[in-house]
Amino acid sequence: MASIVTKEISYEELKALLGKSQNLLLVDVRSKEEVDKGHIPGSIHIPVDKVEDAFAKGPEEFKAAYGVTKPALDAPELVFHCQMGRRGGVATGKAHELGYANACNYTGGYKEWSEKEGK
Repeated sequence: MASIVTKEISYEELKALLGKSQNLLLVDVRSKEEVDKGHIPGSIHIPVDKVEDAFAKGPEEFKAAYGVTKPALDAPELVFHCQMGRRGGVATGKAHELGYANACNYTGGYKEWSEKEGK
C-alpha cells in the first residue's frame, strides 16, 4: 500500500479560510483539558483517538454527536489540528484512510495560532 502524503495548511491559509469559507470544518483533536484552556474559534472537538469512529458515523449520528453536518468525502475544506501538529497529522491520516481525500493538517496547531493571535 502506498503511503499517503498528508496535506498541510499554514496559519495564513487557515486564517483566510476562516474568514471566507462557510464550508470549513476545523476539527480540534486535542484532549478536553487542552481545549478547555483555549481553542481556535469555530473549531469542533473530536479527540484524536475518536476521529476514526466519528467520521465512520452516519450523517445523522455525526450531527447529533458534534452539532455540525458531517462533511462529504470530497469536502474541500476539512482541517484537523492539535497543539503542535503531530496528532493533527495522525487524525488527517485516519480521515484519508476513510476516503476524505482533501483532509489536511494545520501543522502549527493551537500553539502557533495562540501565539499569532496574541492569546
